[in-house]
Amino acid sequence: MAAGVTAATLAGAVWAQDQITGLEVIGKPHAEGTGFQPAATELARDQQWLDHMLMILCAAVVALVMVLLLVVIVRFRSGANKTPARFTHNTPLEIVWTLIPVLILVVLGAFSLPILFKQEEIPVADVTIKVTGNQWYWSYEYPDIGIAFDSFLLDKDKLEAAGYSQDEYLLATDNAVVVPVNKTIVVQVTAADVIHGWYVPAFAVQHSAVPGRTGLLWFKADKEGVFFGQCTSLCGKDHAYMPITVKVVSEQVYNDWVARTKTADAGTSAPLTVASSN
Repeated sequence: MAAGVTAATLAGAVWAQDQITGLEVIGKPHAEGTGFQPAATELARDQQWLDHMLMILCAAVVALVMVLLLVVIVRFRSGANKTPARFTHNTPLEIVWTLIPVLILVVLGAFSLPILFKQEEIPVADVTIKVTGNQWYWSYEYPDIGIAFDSFLLDKDKLEAAGYSQDEYLLATDNAVVVPVNKTIVVQVTAADVIHGWYVPAFAVQHSAVPGRTGLLWFKADKEGVFFGQCTSLCGKDHAYMPITVKVVSEQVYNDWVARTKTADAGTSAPLTVASSN
């Protein structure tokens, strides 16, 4: 737990408490916040590492170009070269500035392609969830266990009763997606009307929800908590009002939730009433 808190602090994230379950709210946006949300999956850690590595590489290239420009400005200015050179080619230099970009591209491919392939190679699922985007809410179905419900933006006057704080308005939903920690979750993404986008930043998963097509993504959350996401495709006037709430819990809590949701009112996700193991 201490390591998780340290990571969140370094990432500039805000952690809050879910009043009902004791789950930490991880990566909630906050004023003047920049950077990534705390990574909660291997995919997210890989992507954040790749981003940082590319930033260093880009900075090095920019620094090299600026140094070369400065050398050219100083060494080959008119004051230092009364008689300008008239050569048109420099074979060794041309070979160097051809090989260096090739080397950079090889490095980029060597590190980025495995990370891309890891996202695209869908593993065997421990839990399968079908997500359908609608104007302007999400529908969720757990086809293997017979659970289905819709997820709408939670009204501002209902936040505290549901265990959220007032600053989580526009983030929290009435029915949250619940998944077990350290289990492979495969998500089938589609839409009923227009194109939507299912995105949870802390998991580093995003997929367009396209009517008539089913896309696949996967994640394996390695920490319990409440995670927020948003629709990322402009889908109409209420596009900004269809958030995503995912609660990652222990397997025991998940199994209890499944059992109670099966007996709850149709189309309803049962609340998490058992404290998290954290």
